[in-house]
Amino acid sequence: MTDLELARTLAEQAGKIALAIRATGLIEGKALGKAGDRAANAFLVPAIAQHRPDDALLSEESEDDRSRLHKGRVWIVDPVDGTREYGEERADWAVHVGLAIDGVAHTGAVALPGLGLVLGSDAGARADHAPTGKIVVSRSRPPAEAERVAAALGMELVGMGSAGAKAMAVVRGDADAYLHSGGQYEWDNCAPVAVAQAHGLHCSRIDGAALRYNRADVSLPDLLICREELAKPILDAIAR
Repeated sequence: MTDLELARTLAEQAGKIALAIRATGLIEGKALGKAGDRAANAFLVPAIAQHRPDDALLSEESEDDRSRLHKGRVWIVDPVDGTREYGEERADWAVHVGLAIDGVAHTGAVALPGLGLVLGSDAGARADHAPTGKIVVSRSRPPAEAERVAAALGMELVGMGSAGAKAMAVVRGDADAYLHSGGQYEWDNCAPVAVAQAHGLHCSRIDGAALRYNRADVSLPDLLICREELAKPILDAIAR
């Protein structure tokens, strides 16, 4: 399999594992979130090791092996992104399988199991949707920067669950932008950024700086994914 085929397959199958655990009805709430996260991770880690034995791995649910810092190819995964939404049996959660090459989000797949979708960083894919005037933000902690942008550009804030679900809302044309500040890690956005970039969307930090991966400090606290023509107006509004 190519890297993209592997990423797609892994994300889809990990999502099915999480759905199967939820469908038992034997666990609920936070315990369900933990069980789904760990089970999906228990599948992803050995599968990546078997199919890409020379690559490194960074997973939210595994101890960080710092030898990855000396590798050019690092798989960055979030087995269940949005455990709260998953545990509440909502649809806005995701599975992230990303591949960073030399610090750049290169290949990725984001599964939205609740919607039966897997979106990947297919070459030449383009997002060609009519503008919606919407910015997706955290449903529990909408950032002040997003409120300033919405006021400046006359846009509407829409709360949503996981980072992957929000990023894919922009890819799918359900929103024009996803803006986050206040804390994320590399596994929260590596795969979504790879997919969004492949679809012709702007991806950066909220000060316009490039997103870099496989660093010693895996914190990546802010993010902007948006339609290309909105990048400058949004970044200008944030700066003001």
